[in-house]
Amino acid sequence: MHMQLFSKLALIQAATTAGSPQWIQYAPLLFIGIIFYFLLIRPQQKQRKEHQNLIVALKTGDKIITSSGIHGIISNVKERTFTIKVADNVKIEFDKTAIICIDRDGCDELSAQEKNPNK
Repeated sequence: MHMQLFSKLALIQAATTAGSPQWIQYAPLLFIGIIFYFLLIRPQQKQRKEHQNLIVALKTGDKIITSSGIHGIISNVKERTFTIKVADNVKIEFDKTAIICIDRDGCDELSAQEKNPNK
């Protein structure tokens, strides 16, 4: 009795899968992958590229804000680091990746975008 039920279920399953193309089974997975690319991966790559361009544009005399919130003026640019002047006779050396923005580009706009990412 049980064997006949299992064999009938197997025949029904084989009949339904034989009628539809194989790629349709993977269509939802492909659709989810496309959504992830456009909603997560692509914007992150764009943001990384913009930050890289910002780092390349660093030069002495730029007013900057670091990721730790320190405001200062770049006094020296090296290959991997930069030195900022935060007060008279006070200089701090940071990694270039620690920069958030250059003041001349309008850090206020960046802060507004971080607060309201839907814009």
